[in-house]
Amino acid sequence: MLLIQQTSILIDECEKCVSRFWQMREEDRTPDFFTDVKPHADVIHQLLKEWQQEANMWIQKNRPKYMHAQQIASVVESMEQFVVQSFYKETSKKRFLDAIHSTSYTLKIFDQLVKEEQTDVIEKKDH
Repeated sequence: MLLIQQTSILIDECEKCVSRFWQMREEDRTPDFFTDVKPHADVIHQLLKEWQQEANMWIQKNRPKYMHAQQIASVVESMEQFVVQSFYKETSKKRFLDAIHSTSYTLKIFDQLVKEEQTDVIEKKDH
């Protein structure tokens, strides 16, 4: 899967986590960990692992000025937590939403950098 596709899926997942969080609060229910939470979290964790490797390779190759491996690691760590937290109505609202906002922002910046780099490569080939 391409880095841009992976990043897009992760950005979507941030939005889904917010929706899920509000839905769980509205329904006032607790999900079953092994049927609801774990299967979803496992899929996202695997995607995050692959994305982190690809993103770090991209950063090494392209050396963007404002994006570093530490930011990628922070995205992964944060998402691993809030994907699971999004299933539980007891989750602290402010910290949860702040974490998603910060992660989503970093992902969108990274997505923009990757797309800009691709555009630059295409333009250089055309000339």
